[in-house]
Formats: sequence, structure tokens, C-alpha cells
Amino acid sequence: LAMYVAVAEDRGMDLNKLSGTIQNDILKEYVAQKEWVFPVRPSMRIVRDCIAYGAEHMARYNPVNISGYHISEAGGNALQEVAFTMAITKAYVEDVVAAGYDVDSFASRLSFFFVSQADLFEEVAKFRAVRRYYAKMMKEHFGAKKANSMRLRFHAQTAAATLTKPQPMVNIVRTALQALSAVLGGAQSIHTNGLDEAYTIPSEMAMKLALRTQQIIADETNVTNVIDPLGGSYYVEALTDEIEKGIGEYMDKVEAMGGVVPAIEQGFFQKEISDSAYDYAKRKASGDRPVIGVNKYVDSGEDQKIEIHKLDPESEARQIARLKQTRADRDPERADKALANLLAVARDDEANLLPATIEAVRAHLSMGEITGALREVFGSYQETPVF
Repeated sequence: LAMYVAVAEDRGMDLNKLSGTIQNDILKEYVAQKEWVFPVRPSMRIVRDCIAYGAEHMARYNPVNISGYHISEAGGNALQEVAFTMAITKAYVEDVVAAGYDVDSFASRLSFFFVSQADLFEEVAKFRAVRRYYAKMMKEHFGAKKANSMRLRFHAQTAAATLTKPQPMVNIVRTALQALSAVLGGAQSIHTNGLDEAYTIPSEMAMKLALRTQQIIADETNVTNVIDPLGGSYYVEALTDEIEKGIGEYMDKVEAMGGVVPAIEQGFFQKEISDSAYDYAKRKASGDRPVIGVNKYVDSGEDQKIEIHKLDPESEARQIARLKQTRADRDPERADKALANLLAVARDDEANLLPATIEAVRAHLSMGEITGALREVFGSYQETPVF
């Protein structure tokens, strides 16, 4: 975000007119994706500071994209995905409010990212339930007054974990149905996976086909003409109520543990996801959970050959050379001064880190140099394994 802001300001742009999103949801890393640098609490501060900076300077920017997608991909079930995302959301909002910001000054720019899995009706109900729960939480717990502060704006991506290497063309069908469930559940934007993503990042052909899948749903099916197409269905309404109730029960468990951070440190979320993943693996192995081409309707012949994306072997060397040249050309005095200022700000928990980080990137400090220096202040994090 600091790099984006620095480039925009250097080009004379009005930050309040810029739109965009950074994912920036660090808590889901400890819960599911396992990519972090610092301990939990200083990492949350970085999220807080990005949201606060956005509230003051970037009226149209999404400074965090709170993600249930990775919780699902790690093995969590539909309820865990949305419940844990709401618990994480509550923790971020509480932090920003505690820093002195009115909830209506930033809540409208919170954005979300969910998966769209294989169980069509469950996914529609999941999206409906989390939208309802979020609106109530923002209004009743945080006192939001603006309608936009209670609106859960979410992006949905089809489920990478469901894609198979055997019979990869079947992934086109999976992706189309998953995307449809996201539309029926009220997604604002969608990512459709490429048919070859079980192998590597998508080829040009796979990307175009994924795009056409969205366009067919949008332009040929007419499902976008109705706000809540399955509203009133007994089954969908009952599932929606059940999931919303389940979110509340998980939230109560997290609160009883002292909140999200103690729950992460005690391995609560991690164990819940691990148990769910293990249960799914057992059902898949036994055939109780059918996966076409893997444990049902398996082709005995050779797997279908498809074009896959080829990585340029020279790209890594080019980037390393560019980084070395940047370091050689920069003003060392300015870089040292910017780094010292960043560390001083980092030691003051009440200060916002982003302005100092913007100056650091203007001085051409690399991401590795910035995070490496902050590690001296914040420390690093070692997860306790769960069993």
C-alpha cells in the first residue's frame, strides 16, 4: 500500500479518488494460510494503521480484504469459513475503534473475500447468512448508523481445492456451478478459476475460458436480474437461519476464550480447521464424498493432455538485477534516515506506521529491508502445532 501511495502522490494524483484493494488480512494467515513475519499483535497494528490511514486519506480504497477463502482452502467447512471471518472482522473493527475512529468513518471500506464451494444450496445460504450476521453485528455491537457501514461487500472465488488433475476439462463444469452459486448468494465480484490450476497458474486459454464462464452467467442466464433469486425457498431459508445461528455460537466460543488473539495463540481455529480437513479427507478416501474423476467415474486410460503455463526461467534473475541496481543508485543517507524513522515510529504503538513506510519506499528501501528492520522491533512468530 505504501508503494502504491508513493507512486500516486509522485504523479500528483488525489488519493481520495483512487480505488483499489489490498488483501492485508493477517489474522487469516495465523488461522489458515501460514504466511507471516511478525507476532500476532504487532501484525494487527499494521492492519489497524492501514484502515486508519485509508479513513483519513483514501475515501474509495479498500484497506483490508478480510478473507474466508483461505480458511476454506485449508480445510474449514462452510460455517467455519464465515464464522471465523466474522470473529476476525470483529477484532479488526475493535482495534480501529479503540484507536479513536468512529465506526462509520471506515466501515464502508471494509471488504471481504469468500470461496464458492461445491454444495450449491449451502453456499447460497452461507453468503446470505454472513451478510445478515455482519449487518446486525455492525449495527447492534458497534453502533453503525450508515447503511453502507452495515453492507458486506464481498468478492467470491471458485474453489481451487476442488479442482482435479485427472480429467481437468471437468473443472470447467465445477467452476461454472460454483460461480453461479456466488451470484445467487449476492457476490459483488467473482473470480473463476482456470481449468488447469491443479497444475500451475492458468494458461491464456484457461484464463479466457474462465472469463467467458462469468460472461455467460452475467449475459445469458438472466440470474443477475433478481436481487435474491432463492429468497423464500424453504430449504435455503432454513439453511440460512442454521448457518447464522452457527456463526453466533462460534462467536460466543471465541469471546469466552478472550477474543481472536488468545484463540489463535491457543490453536483453537487451527484445530477446528484441522479436524474438518481430516473428516473431509476420510470421506473422500472412502468414496462417501464423491469427486468425479478421482473416486468416481475414474478413467482407466491416460490423463488428458492440456496446455499449461510455462514460467520464464530468466524472470527471477532479471528482478534480482533490478533490485541490486536500485540499491546501488539510491541515496544512502536518505535510506538510512528513512529506516531509522520507521523504527522509531514502530516503537510507538500509538503512531501510524504508514507515513513512515511511505517515506521508506520513497527512499527506495525494499520490502525485505523494511520487514527485516521491523522484525528487530516486533520480533518473529513461531506457531505451536496443533494435534
